[in-house]
Amino acid sequence: MPLPRNKSDMTYAGIIETEIGRIRPIDLLEHDHLGRARDWVRSGAVLCRVAPPATPRMHLVSYFPVIDQGQVLLGDHISSGLWLPPGGHVEPAEHPRDTVRRECLEELRIPARFLRDGPVFLTIAETIGAHPHEDVSLWYPLQGVAGALPEYDRREYRAMQWFRFDDAPFHDSDPNLERFLGKLVEESVGT
Repeated sequence: MPLPRNKSDMTYAGIIETEIGRIRPIDLLEHDHLGRARDWVRSGAVLCRVAPPATPRMHLVSYFPVIDQGQVLLGDHISSGLWLPPGGHVEPAEHPRDTVRRECLEELRIPARFLRDGPVFLTIAETIGAHPHEDVSLWYPLQGVAGALPEYDRREYRAMQWFRFDDAPFHDSDPNLERFLGKLVEESVGT
């Protein structure tokens, strides 16, 4: 989706709010996160990271879990020490789906094959590490080929591995991964 070119077009905040509005919450926590995200977007805050590692403290991220046949591809992320789905920071004025396209090529060296037009999940999570901040993450599931490992970016990940939804390392991953996979199963997305 092209971004607005003049004042008569939708604002960037409006585009992000529309993208958030496409998500139907699966539980009370996601309902809360969606409300907080809408309020944040409407507040006029800077939405995208403008200076690494964490300015502003709250900013947009696009996650793109690659799934196939009830399996999810996770990477042993070097800087977080967690098994995470691929993802990346949304650049200023970039549509979050374009972030997925760009980051998928950079991190996995494959084109993004979206399972849905929009995101299916939204989370707000406090990150860990030297520069804690809050990621407002839009989750866009992508189609993969179970068992096939991409030529992933080894500067970003120690390893990549396919996990059955029930066997994913939930104790050592994004705290919302289990809820996300449960939502995919409930909505029969790519399972």
